[in-house]
Amino acid sequence: MKIATFNINNINRRLPNLLAWMRAAKPDVVALQELKASDGEFPAAAIEKAGYGAVWRGQKTWNGVAILARGAEPVLTRDRLPGRPDDHEARYIEAAVRGVIVTSIYLPNGNPQPGPKFDYKLDWFARLKRHAKTFLKQDLPVVLAGDYNVAPTEIDIYPTRSWDKDALIQPKSRAAFASLVEQGWCDAIRELHREKRIYTFWDYKRNRWPRDAGLRLDHLLLSPALVSRLAKAGVDKKVRGEDGASDHAPAWVVLK
Repeated sequence: MKIATFNINNINRRLPNLLAWMRAAKPDVVALQELKASDGEFPAAAIEKAGYGAVWRGQKTWNGVAILARGAEPVLTRDRLPGRPDDHEARYIEAAVRGVIVTSIYLPNGNPQPGPKFDYKLDWFARLKRHAKTFLKQDLPVVLAGDYNVAPTEIDIYPTRSWDKDALIQPKSRAAFASLVEQGWCDAIRELHREKRIYTFWDYKRNRWPRDAGLRLDHLLLSPALVSRLAKAGVDKKVRGEDGASDHAPAWVVLK
């Protein structure tokens, strides 16, 4: 079972890129972020024609998350993160697919920091951790997939000082991610590639893609019930170099 997460950065604009990648990579489940489309603008017909069922929660202009399943209909279990009824941003969705619960997470960026946006990021992290704990208590097979907007360690960002003030690498951001993992989750890519510099995001600015000046922001965290099934994990890096590409590349795991 191949499960991927992909910040598509506008699903309608990047639809040809998405469909081409799905034809080539054949993921069984895809968690998408940054749809940048309302519910009615989601390209459901094109996704269905490609052989995938889908659940989604859109939002006009920004945010938006979805889960696609090859040859199956994802069973929606939740379309927002609990803990704050006044939070209407479309940043979380979860569904059951073939016996596994998969999330699509679009964690807040948090910039500029310090400030309200960074406080919102940390609060969102705390809510995610509380919700994630309920999965562990029930010993469920879960993949917390998504764009976490955190490069967890120094090896997850190219050697530079230019991001030092950015919310993506702040000590509090990294501590929040580490605290979630320490709850009992397995960072699948890092589990199989302990010391390798692997990136999932290359900013459009400052020639960062040609320079391979990337960050690893997209993660797949496995619950203990799935760790023994982890066979492979990686990033389809070449997707980032295609015409009209998102600034992210798909990250994925294979469960045996």
